[in-house]
Amino acid sequence: MTAVIWLDCHNSTQPFPNPAWALREPNGLLAVGGCLSPERLLHAYSNGIFPWYDDSTPICWWSPDPRTVLYPERLKVSRSLRKVIRSGRYTVSLDQAFPAVIEGCSAPRPQTDATWIVPEMRSAYGRLHQLGFAHSVETWQNGQLVGGLYGVALGRVFFGESMFSRASDASKVALACLCAHLRRWRFPIIDCQLPTDHLYRLGAEDVSRQRFLQLLKACREPHSANAWLIDPEWACDY
Repeated sequence: MTAVIWLDCHNSTQPFPNPAWALREPNGLLAVGGCLSPERLLHAYSNGIFPWYDDSTPICWWSPDPRTVLYPERLKVSRSLRKVIRSGRYTVSLDQAFPAVIEGCSAPRPQTDATWIVPEMRSAYGRLHQLGFAHSVETWQNGQLVGGLYGVALGRVFFGESMFSRASDASKVALACLCAHLRRWRFPIIDCQLPTDHLYRLGAEDVSRQRFLQLLKACREPHSANAWLIDPEWACDY
């Protein structure tokens, strides 16, 4: 397969192409177009596909090879981060400020005015949050939101989308708390989608697309959305 497939924006049930047909360059581009309905997004994630684009392009769907993942039990927590977690400098919550977290993640990064979390994306993931599939982890300091992350949970797989930080280590604290919960809930992986040096330093690693799709079988394992609650007895056991 040498060309991407165009998806019908009026047909949320149109199947995606086989991820094995994704382009090698750019790595993982599989399809273009379609929509961001809950049905389309959930079908994408369950098949190892995610949307990534900006306001200058149509919706682009990706399934790169290799895939960057983080096993929750392999998160690298440095001595300094462990001290921050134990210090009580920050408090952490789940699903208490989803719109604020996605807004924080969508803010342009330093030295650029661009963001891939366009208004259409914020609205789409807001709908997934209302349906119980998209979740946020919030880091607070003195009552102010200073960091966090959000993503999508299907069964026992968490698909990380983005994180942000307005204070030192705030997003790392959110990730550490998330991993602590996911270990207890027996989630095998966090999908990080694309590699960054920051994620590698935290313990992320690459797996083949084939291996990743095998891991996605955990999407079909039941997990209650009601479990996305903080239990202070074990929330961040580092």
